[in-house]
Amino acid sequence: MFSWMLSLLLALIAFALAAAYLWLVKRRHTEMTLGLQALAGMRWRDFSELVKRALREQRGLVEVADEEGQANTPRTDFVMADTQGQWLVSCKHGLAYRIGTAAINELGAAARLTGARGGILITEGRMERGGLATAAKQAVDVLDGPRLWPLLLPYLPGDIESGVRRTARHEAARRTMIAALAASTLGLLVGMGYQTTHAPSEAAPPREARAAPAGPKPVAAPTPAAPTPAATPIPAPAAAPATDAMDASGANDNENDPRALARQVAGVPGVVSAFWQTQQTLAVNRTGELEVVWPAICEHVLRYPALRNVRVQLNARPGVDEPVRWRQCAPY
Repeated sequence: MFSWMLSLLLALIAFALAAAYLWLVKRRHTEMTLGLQALAGMRWRDFSELVKRALREQRGLVEVADEEGQANTPRTDFVMADTQGQWLVSCKHGLAYRIGTAAINELGAAARLTGARGGILITEGRMERGGLATAAKQAVDVLDGPRLWPLLLPYLPGDIESGVRRTARHEAARRTMIAALAASTLGLLVGMGYQTTHAPSEAAPPREARAAPAGPKPVAAPTPAAPTPAATPIPAPAAAPATDAMDASGANDNENDPRALARQVAGVPGVVSAFWQTQQTLAVNRTGELEVVWPAICEHVLRYPALRNVRVQLNARPGVDEPVRWRQCAPY
């Protein structure tokens, strides 16, 4: 019972951690990936208007008309200004862009030629390693994919935003189901492994061995033999033919007949069957309480002087959570 409670607790903890990661971290990353894909699929005019609106409302920048007065003409590079000066904004529209130091240096030089304080580079792509250090030297603010998504999220069209969030939730729910199955499998494996590791073995000494009162010394103790696997009962050692009949004094006709002893133990009330598991181990399948069937088993065993020192393996009752016990009616 303890092993299954431990496995259930482990499965619940694993599932809770996986669900928290999938919904708090992975779902947001999925939303960003799908959102950047949606931005990259927009027409250039719509994307540029989205960028200008975000810069105007969040950074207070206003587009400056060029010499020909074409402030609203969609262009990849355009100038915007605030109270502190002008900024040259350059848009790299697409997910395939990998912004390196060359693009940063080029934008910084172009900003200085136009008299701007610096530049703003916007792309759905990624900034390469080392680009941020170069951007700081060139007074260029880089808004690549992970930085651009929070800026443009409030200005996405309603259908695009709802579609992105719905797809991300469905993906998180699918992954959560997979995590639940994985956590259940983990708990099952842990429970089975715990039971296998802590199962009693035949070679281990009995934990609850209680010796019966010592009787007369055995006439001849058989030589112990090497135990065989517990799952394969071996034939009882050959003995001279004997009958199960008792005389008036209660002594057996043949005191060295293991098969006769097994038949008599199998007839004890509360015992289902008895068989020789090894030459020194008599296995007993029972349905009765241990305290009830054990004295009756010992009563038969002690009638066989040559077999009174055998080890009796008392298997657990069907459907009852109890360990297998090994006992002796008389010590060596």
